[in-house]
Amino acid sequence: MAAAYSHELPRYGLEVGLTNYAAAYCTGLLLARRVLKNRDLDEEYEGNVEATGEDFSVEPSDERRPFRALLDVGLIRTTTGNRVFGALKGALDGGLDIPHSDKRFAGFKKDEKSLDAEIHRKYIFGGHVADYMRSLADEEPEKFQTHFSEYIKRGISADDMEAVYKKVHAAIRADPTMAKSTKAPPKTHKRYNPKKLTYEQRKASLVERLNALNNSAGYRSHGGCEFT
Repeated sequence: MAAAYSHELPRYGLEVGLTNYAAAYCTGLLLARRVLKNRDLDEEYEGNVEATGEDFSVEPSDERRPFRALLDVGLIRTTTGNRVFGALKGALDGGLDIPHSDKRFAGFKKDEKSLDAEIHRKYIFGGHVADYMRSLADEEPEKFQTHFSEYIKRGISADDMEAVYKKVHAAIRADPTMAKSTKAPPKTHKRYNPKKLTYEQRKASLVERLNALNNSAGYRSHGGCEFT
């Protein structure tokens, strides 16, 4: 019905860090808004517009039920804080109805059996990346220059992180539609399987093989060499 990918995020203003928890949240949010727009439910179910990090479940309206989806993690390890749960949180805040538990969100404290919304919010807005940037800049400046070269090139500092993600969230909500590809179609298509033969071609091939067998049989019958 719909799909969303992190490589679409540069269109919304996120050009770096496309594989972390915050980017997964953005991808889940994009998917949710795209599905709801396709089903004309986007105005009826806005979801959680302000990402607070708290658990959120959409409430059904009086007219139509929310769009229900099920999370399939595949072979991913369902450890607490895994990026797949960042995508889940984004989809939930985007307005999809997904059965879930908050036990695997970043910030869930096993001892207290509760979700720390502040920590979770920090992950949603890339705060964990900002902390790493600061510590690396202080302790290993050379590694910082290499590891965060793309951030530095675009002028993104640790203090800018939350503002960047807020703009991305707003841009996704403004236009979640799938953009048409601007790439030109390939002139020639690669084939990875043998070309299908016509009936006449198959018939000619069969005759050729039979003639080859008959010729070899005749050669052996007249005292020719035989390999075994």
